[in-house]
Amino acid sequence: EGAYERGRQIWEFQRWIHLPSELSMEQWAIDRPWLADLTVTYYATLHVPTLLVFLVWLWIRHQDQFPRWRNVLALTTGFCLFIRFVRVAPPRLLPELGFVDLPAELGRDIYGPVGTGASDQFAAMPSLHFGWSTWCAITMVMVIGTGWKRWLWFAYPTVTLFTILVTGNHYWIDALFGAVVLAGGWIIAVGADHLSAWWRSRRSGASAAPA
Repeated sequence: EGAYERGRQIWEFQRWIHLPSELSMEQWAIDRPWLADLTVTYYATLHVPTLLVFLVWLWIRHQDQFPRWRNVLALTTGFCLFIRFVRVAPPRLLPELGFVDLPAELGRDIYGPVGTGASDQFAAMPSLHFGWSTWCAITMVMVIGTGWKRWLWFAYPTVTLFTILVTGNHYWIDALFGAVVLAGGWIIAVGADHLSAWWRSRRSGASAAPA
């Protein structure tokens, strides 16, 4: 209830603050069939597998840092799923604004009819796609250490952002809130690490004190 109205309100707010139009981006891609096909394939196939592969790699190669970044991801995902209880219709479900369901138009409907499938189609806010891809990029930058090439990992969330907008699955603000939730998860996880280290240090100091 209220999902379509919230989607329209987000669209109108974005026009008010003069954000680039997702509709123009979608139409630009439709005029280039190869690009439209590529973005749909990217959206449909890379989201979860990339995250799982990355988690396995992180656990194998950087076990000392794995717990912190796993906690950041878990907190981010949990917050996103909680916020999604406030239903928001994605652009592709608002044809009166000019949007089309690009995957369906290409004969590769990802979600199926509204109300079916494993994923909630009215959970556009915030974007887990952008939150997870940004988490991958930031984690790589932090764990790799030095070298300018590590910053190339931010190409991943950049391409993901383009894809979720072009396919009509998210608004700009969905991605923004995904990044905000990620930042909140990082602050809590890092704060918990520091608090845990302080508590261990205090207990070890207390146990070492003479009776």
